Amino acid sequence: MTPRPTSARIEPVAAASLSDTATELLHTMATRAQIPNLYLTLIHYEGLVRRWLPFGAKVLNGKIPPRDREIMILRTAWNCQSKYEWCQHAVLALDAGLTSDEIDRVKVRYFAGWTEWDEVLLAAADDLHNDQCISDNTWDKLSQRYDTRQLIELPMLVGEYHLVAMTLNSLGVQLDEGLPNSWDA
Repeated sequence: MTPRPTSARIEPVAAASLSDTATELLHTMATRAQIPNLYLTLIHYEGLVRRWLPFGAKVLNGKIPPRDREIMILRTAWNCQSKYEWCQHAVLALDAGLTSDEIDRVKVRYFAGWTEWDEVLLAAADDLHNDQCISDNTWDKLSQRYDTRQLIELPMLVGEYHLVAMTLNSLGVQLDEGLPNSWDA
């Protein structure tokens, strides 16, 4: 595996230096007082960010239940070795109902301790990461609980977080100040 940058390859824009349009765009996305480094880094290419944000917001707040979504995002972050994505979503996963123990277990390759449904979600994320296709066995299980829109959304969700992980890893985006580092926990 290619070593991850230990410092930012592209520095985040200082919040005080944002253009009026960038400030407006980012403040509609930021749910905290502090704008995350991801957005402050990507805003160097404001036109791309303006087009990307609606899709990211849609899959983040789509038809897949929040707990299910966060299990798959965390597994994707771990599979992609994206520390930033992991730490951001470990906090969101707690809000979505995962326990700290469950969040730690997402890192483990075997499925001990998970419910049968959680195992299906982890398998779907692994299938997409490893083969870029959900296996028939996993698809059949997903189809028993998810409707057509959720089945369409699921690979797009995992794909979106692969895109984000690749970008974060390549740009060397650093953890936000005050964000708990749950990567090594």
